[in-house]
Formats: sequence, C-alpha cells, structure tokens
Amino acid sequence: QVQLVESGGGLVQNGGSLRLSCAASGSIFSIEVMAWYRQAPGKPRELVATITSHDSIDYAESVKGRFTISRDNAKNMVYLQMNSLKPEDTAVYYCYADHRGIGVYDSKGPGTQVTVSS
Repeated sequence: QVQLVESGGGLVQNGGSLRLSCAASGSIFSIEVMAWYRQAPGKPRELVATITSHDSIDYAESVKGRFTISRDNAKNMVYLQMNSLKPEDTAVYYCYADHRGIGVYDSKGPGTQVTVSS
C-alpha cells in the first residue's frame, strides 16, 4: 500500500483558487479509486471527489462546477483544482486510496488545511 502526502493548502480569499496535490510513495497506476475528502471542525468527514483507474470521476454536489480532480499515473500524483472557493470550503483536505475498488480506503494522507476568508 502506498503512503500519501498532501500539499498545496493555505489561506485564500473568497472566490480564489488553490490546487491541492497528493503525492504517493509508489505507483498509483493500479489503484482503483483515488479520492479527496474534507473535514471541517465539528463536522463529519465529507467526500469531495473521486477518480477511478479508468478516469471515471464523481463530485459532491457542493463542489460540482468548481472543483476538478485529476490523476497523473506517470508521476504518482493526484490533484484537486479548486476554483471559486467559498468560506464553507474551509476544512482539512485528505487524499485517500482505495486500492482494490471495494469501497475500503486503505491509505490516507495526513491532510492539508484550506482556509477561505470571507
């Protein structure tokens, strides 16, 4: 199983953009599903976006049209481009890997903080 490390978080104004990166310690070519989750203080973890090994993509309704997930198997990287950020997007963002595509996320990064000021 790969180890994951997120980067790219920070403080941004309302309406701004950030690009999050998730670096894997090994090949992600065969990992069935990569995902971004987020968790705000006092709130449950929320699935933000997923991308499969066949580049099938899904988004939470709250981020559709604003966020874009992508994966670069050659670089063992997963990205989350976030545009038109809102204060309610403030959270710690985590990268997850579901190696076998069975709905069990067996690798998780330490997270990166995203703060959107109003």
